[in-house]
Amino acid sequence: MAFFAAALATIFSVIDPVGLAPLFLGLTAEMSGPQRIATIHRAVLIAALILLIFAIAGRVMLHALGISVPAFSIAGGILLLLIAIDMLFARTSSTKETPAERAAALQSADISVFPLAIPIVSGPGAIATVILYMSYANGSPVKVAAVLAAIAISLAASYVSMRLSGLLLLLLGETGVHVVGRLMGILLAALAIQFVLNGVATYWHHTLAL
Repeated sequence: MAFFAAALATIFSVIDPVGLAPLFLGLTAEMSGPQRIATIHRAVLIAALILLIFAIAGRVMLHALGISVPAFSIAGGILLLLIAIDMLFARTSSTKETPAERAAALQSADISVFPLAIPIVSGPGAIATVILYMSYANGSPVKVAAVLAAIAISLAASYVSMRLSGLLLLLLGETGVHVVGRLMGILLAALAIQFVLNGVATYWHHTLAL
């Protein structure tokens, strides 16, 4: 249960469904209602496929590249800390969308793939988090199921947030969205530091064992 709660809190914070609302409205300002719904469906499905691929193959990729779990844990923790800092200062993280990507998105014929599915929903932070937790699961069916459930819940929340983006912004306002983002940023920062500590502790323990 604790593993599932940690996975859900981290993945949910990184994807930040509430923060998706203003981004989605900005990207789809010129679209009709049916076009927005179709865009949401495609974006969530593509993001789910991307995260599922990395959930299945991520650990194999690390092994093939000779990257240890402690090293990836430290690197992932640093990346998540940078995302958390952006959330705390209510800034759009450059890991989700850079100014150049934002400009390219305005000219894109289909924003559901780029930049909505990747890198906004399933960006580097989300991918790194999924790989980390699948590595921590270590093949345990219960823990693997917990990570997949955390991904599903976070993507479902993203779907709802985008579908109700207008209402969400009306209820919370820009200030409310930023407050929620800052609260999630604090949580994500603590989890990011824990990733770094776990990586250092595991590496140190392995070194001493040798």
